[in-house]
Amino acid sequence: MTTMMESHTGQNSAPAPNTNPDDLGIDRAFVMSMARIPFIAVIWTMAAYASHLVWAAFAPADALPTSNYGPLVVLCFGMVLAAVIDGWAFKVPNWLTLSLVVSGWALGGLHTAGIPVDAGTGGIGNSLLCTMVGFFLLFPLLAIVGMGQGDVKMLMGFGSWIGAFFGGANGVEILIWAFALGAITGGLCGLVMMATRRKFKKNLSNFREIAVDLKVLATVGPNAAASRSSARRPGWDRLPYGIPLCVGFLGYLAYLYMQGTLPGMWM
Repeated sequence: MTTMMESHTGQNSAPAPNTNPDDLGIDRAFVMSMARIPFIAVIWTMAAYASHLVWAAFAPADALPTSNYGPLVVLCFGMVLAAVIDGWAFKVPNWLTLSLVVSGWALGGLHTAGIPVDAGTGGIGNSLLCTMVGFFLLFPLLAIVGMGQGDVKMLMGFGSWIGAFFGGANGVEILIWAFALGAITGGLCGLVMMATRRKFKKNLSNFREIAVDLKVLATVGPNAAASRSSARRPGWDRLPYGIPLCVGFLGYLAYLYMQGTLPGMWM
């Protein structure tokens, strides 16, 4: 009897689950993190305006207003910061990537409203267009779980600013070429990793499987492709793709600037 009573008492004394009737299953930490994004976006927008003023203060007296690339310096800083964090933590945080996306939209909206915050020529529509192009450029790799969401958002943030500053046509062209340069850089990094780790057969097999994943994506759908890719994910060699993307972004902008062909540059 004593044993039975002790057992019964132990069951009744177990702590009740901590339930909150107002909890709708929403991750509070995620909500708080997302709530910071508009405020950080305001800081990026103010930095773009401040950099425009600084560039204008030190520019030659006969330079045209459209040659003011101060906001691009801010954008490049954001891309470098994202690449450094990705290289350190293998993850690009939402507070950085999404705030860049939103601030690019804000700059485009200010341009559309005729508020002269910088020398940008693109409106909100151009910024949204380049944001979507940035998403679709990496969507296939995202769909097969071959790339993290942070890298995709990073490209979207770059596109958001480029569209707001250079307009739709020029922005899309710059975005595509910068992405292509980043992809080439990523491929070269992959080859270096293959050479140093001496896993040629394994990586060659992975490349073949990725091609099959893309075929499954096109013929069956993203769920089947993601499931197939995720089964092999534990054996992958990780590459922080934000670094090659950053090299592509900054490298292509620097190339255009040095060639004197960056849109809006006074010749």
